[in-house]
Amino acid sequence: MNLGKLTALMAAGQPRTKRCWQASVIAVLFLSWCLPLYAFDFSQWDAILNKNTRPSNYEGIGYTGFDYAAILKSREFDKLVGSLESFSPEELRGREETMAFWINVYNIFAVRLVRDHCPVICIKEVGNFISPVWAVPAGKVGGKMYSLKDIEHKILRPMNEPAIHFAIVCASVSCPDLRPKAYTAAALKDQLKSQINRFLENREKGMRVDREKKTVHLSKIFDWYEDDFKEAGGGIGFLNSELGGNRNIPRDYAIKYLPYNWDLNSVR
Repeated sequence: MNLGKLTALMAAGQPRTKRCWQASVIAVLFLSWCLPLYAFDFSQWDAILNKNTRPSNYEGIGYTGFDYAAILKSREFDKLVGSLESFSPEELRGREETMAFWINVYNIFAVRLVRDHCPVICIKEVGNFISPVWAVPAGKVGGKMYSLKDIEHKILRPMNEPAIHFAIVCASVSCPDLRPKAYTAAALKDQLKSQINRFLENREKGMRVDREKKTVHLSKIFDWYEDDFKEAGGGIGFLNSELGGNRNIPRDYAIKYLPYNWDLNSVR
């Protein structure tokens, strides 16, 4: 039954005010039912991640590996990239959807850069001293070309959410793990919290606490993006926050940074 017939049936024999109110409610419900849950459908990315990610280990570091070789000629991946090119970011609704969208896009474009330049040992090989990989054109959204640097520094970091650093993955072993599902607005808070916890529980690349020496060893992410953690009270303040897992690290502990392995986060 279409909207017009339903409204007409409900209007029969009703006072005008009540009929108008009912029509408005029906219209809102109808529009809500017709609109997609999210502006952009990342189900293809979900399928690619589900098919091509699995636990890996390299030089003693556990991580989620991605099978780049498996998507070298993937029409599914090409279709996903093509869909992004024709999608307008102006359709995004709200902060959470915007953040989730650009986190996904960053990760997709990082995978694309590696795929399009295979074989590489490290994502940095895609760029050079004059034009590092972060500034290399990575892909289009809405007809506009973006680099990884554009997405990270011009879109995501200005949103003032340090948790994004545990979600965007620059295709390296010491990066936070590539989550095997796309980020969504509805689940974003829980997904980010899960990512942070998973990363910090990894003693070889996330965090390691030496109580005896009163030292906490952290990923260099906390060093490179120090300014982004200032509002939370710095690295230790973030670790002691709800988002950081309430880890109760004494503020007088020294901070040292773990070595960062830039080798490709491929399946091993």
